[in-house]
Amino acid sequence: MSAAQTDLSKHTPMMQQYLRIKGEHPNELVFYRMGDFYELFYDDARKAAELMDITLTARGQSGGNPIPMAGIPYHSSEGYIARLVRAGQSIAICEQIGDPATSKGPVERQVVRIVTPGTLSDDAYLEDRRDNLLAAIYSHREQFGFATLDISSGRFAVAELDSTEALQGELQRLRPAEILISEDFPYQDLLDGFTGIRRQGPWLFEADAARRVITQQLQVRDLTGFGCEDLTLAICAAGCLLQYARETQRTALPHIRKLTRERREEAVILDATSRRNLEIDTNLMGGHQHTLAWVMDRTATAMGGRQLRRWLNRPLRDVDTVCQRQQAVAALLDGFHYEPVHELLKAVGDIERVLARVALRSARPRDLARLRDAFLALPDLQSTLQAVGSGHVSALAATIGTYPELADLLERAIIDNPPVVIREGGVIRDGFDAELDELRNISENAGQYLLDVETREKERTGISTLKVGYNRVHGYYIEISRAQSEQAPADYIRRQTLKNAERFITPELKEFEDKALSAKSRALAREKALYDEVLETVAAELAPLQDAAQALAELDVLSNFAERATSLRFCAPEFSTAPGFDIEEGRHPVVEQLLSEPYVPNDLLMDNQRRMLVITGPNMGGKSTYMRQAALIALLAYTGSFVPANRARLGPVDRIFTRMGSSDDIAGGRSTFMVEMTETANILHNATEHSLVLMDEVGRGTSTFDGLSLAWATAEQLAKEIRCYTLFATHYFELTQLADQLEHAVNVHLTATEHDDSIVFLHNVHDGPASQSYGLQVAKLAGVPQDVIRNAKAQLAHLEGSATPAPATLAAQPASQPATVPDKSRRDTVGEPAWQGDMFASLEPSKVEEALAALDPDELTPREALNQLYQLRELLTK
Repeated sequence: MSAAQTDLSKHTPMMQQYLRIKGEHPNELVFYRMGDFYELFYDDARKAAELMDITLTARGQSGGNPIPMAGIPYHSSEGYIARLVRAGQSIAICEQIGDPATSKGPVERQVVRIVTPGTLSDDAYLEDRRDNLLAAIYSHREQFGFATLDISSGRFAVAELDSTEALQGELQRLRPAEILISEDFPYQDLLDGFTGIRRQGPWLFEADAARRVITQQLQVRDLTGFGCEDLTLAICAAGCLLQYARETQRTALPHIRKLTRERREEAVILDATSRRNLEIDTNLMGGHQHTLAWVMDRTATAMGGRQLRRWLNRPLRDVDTVCQRQQAVAALLDGFHYEPVHELLKAVGDIERVLARVALRSARPRDLARLRDAFLALPDLQSTLQAVGSGHVSALAATIGTYPELADLLERAIIDNPPVVIREGGVIRDGFDAELDELRNISENAGQYLLDVETREKERTGISTLKVGYNRVHGYYIEISRAQSEQAPADYIRRQTLKNAERFITPELKEFEDKALSAKSRALAREKALYDEVLETVAAELAPLQDAAQALAELDVLSNFAERATSLRFCAPEFSTAPGFDIEEGRHPVVEQLLSEPYVPNDLLMDNQRRMLVITGPNMGGKSTYMRQAALIALLAYTGSFVPANRARLGPVDRIFTRMGSSDDIAGGRSTFMVEMTETANILHNATEHSLVLMDEVGRGTSTFDGLSLAWATAEQLAKEIRCYTLFATHYFELTQLADQLEHAVNVHLTATEHDDSIVFLHNVHDGPASQSYGLQVAKLAGVPQDVIRNAKAQLAHLEGSATPAPATLAAQPASQPATVPDKSRRDTVGEPAWQGDMFASLEPSKVEEALAALDPDELTPREALNQLYQLRELLTK
């Protein structure tokens, strides 16, 4: 039974209140505050109990059946909420806002915040080195408006995308935690693998309303200043996103003050497949170890780590910007300036997210302590940066600035090690506020005060039995024995008569009682008011502080690049307007860190005469590593980093494509070969002459003849028509003959040698084709039983002995005829191929082909030509 199906009149007032609130939030789990617990009921309770692994119990009845209930302690709710959010759930936090002393019936409650996967700002719920994005997508005729918001930093961006391929690439790059789509969104399959999909009413994407919401938020008349005025689809997405953020936060969002337009053409584009294959910040198993970011991230702050990942996932085509970064890295390297910069940045911490919580008024005491420590570190950081000879670093330093007034305020106001929350007080430093000090003094020193009053009153009255006491019923009192009670001064007011004593109160004691009994609560209220004032003072400087945080994050990345360049022996790449790659002793940055033995570096030369490298060599010989290292070197260079090589010169790069490995898509109904061909088609449609393309084992997912034909045709298209820079690894050794036929193709191979019937991989790249594939040796190395290896050798000898001679070699084929290519399954030997059979020998010309070959168009009248067309169609039908 769901909450929506219940009859309110049959429930207690408390449950009626809950059901009304739940009716307003049908898609969220309602955390209903009851004393020191959050409680959930009905379906919410069942779902939460399962996801959080807590006990499902019951409270009361509905229709004679127990009402399912689950609860968690209020003070330890963060861990439970984090678990639910990671499972893609949204939670409505319902707090008690009424006064129990004046409430008739249930205390008034209200949803004060909605926690969703894409609108998190609390550190307890967030990964510190990864962005947590809310995204919205609006589609129209295969065009897409795309908007993203990181509410934990205020970063707000839009883009318009012209294909599903482009959208998939952006989704893979950004990996949003939550995605808003219209109820009629027709491309649901593009979102496979993503959690937190929220369907919204189509009216929430309406253009005029969206524009109003955005301009109101940014406090501008139009969006021209942000370069977004003409992006109607993107504005529709951004408007829905912003409304959703406001609704969930239930507060103003002053830290969202800029809108960035992202243009795909400004970056080196990587599609979803290429990002996955290159393992930029997520490995093929979905983890974060052994990725490029894993090697490259030694940043001092979490915000620097997030900025690094943004750069790695979006290398720039703008060489001026890239060189500016590179020169800053070089300046930080000079004199090892990066070392003190790194240490000082550690003291700064993740102020980007702290400032977002300040803006949302949810900052905690330790957030303010972090800000204080950051502000205190800035003067020393500025002094260090002055010695760095870089214009870009100087510009960052100017943006960072110093904040002596805020540093002084926070140092005076916040104790050194504040508690986690303000709830119990103890956050504001003694001496900051006289009223607070007085209230604390009263509360903490009441016992001593009473002793002082007792001593003074004994001396004043001379009554030896006088004593000062307290009880909860009558409060503070002066007690005198019955025998001496007649000696009480005139200013003593009788409060209580006991059997053997009289109790009195004085005006002074009454005033102290009023102060003492309320001092603790008044001190806490005063402390909270002072805390809010400090928070407001910091929030008033939000705009420059956010700019400073962004500059600090960038400085952190540049300093990190300098450290990595030193520790990993990277060099500064050169950029050229001339096309090509000239890399001397390049290395794979990840594989090198995982090897226990020295990494074998290799050169890469590609220019107008070497646009395609056909790479051959044994399995496990290093072909894939060699190809990937080329892509990663290019990617690092265009982020502004130094690269793993002795020397590197790169020409323009607009896109990086990879077609590597094998996998199927069972859920999508696509076989391994279908996935392979889909990826290949994407490359053939979108690559340009400035693209870097990695192709590994094209055609291996089907029969030898089909696969070899497709690999040959694909290689020809890439080399002759597209003319992109292609590393084409293959075990079809017949493809090495491409180098004889194509102007821009050359052969290279990875070396290996045999020793005692086993294989030794040398990992060196040399020009020319490989002489052998060493397939049986690799199988033996993999642990294939010796009986199978012996049988395979016998089968290989039999196949080689039964080979039929080929009528013509591949190179001798006329251009107008199908290429004659040997069957790879025979033997992977280029110098002396054991099999020279014509793979197309069984394909006899059809009647249509024969008729076409006999035609001479120049000799036909129009009528004869028409008759021939009808005859050809008849032949085709037969």
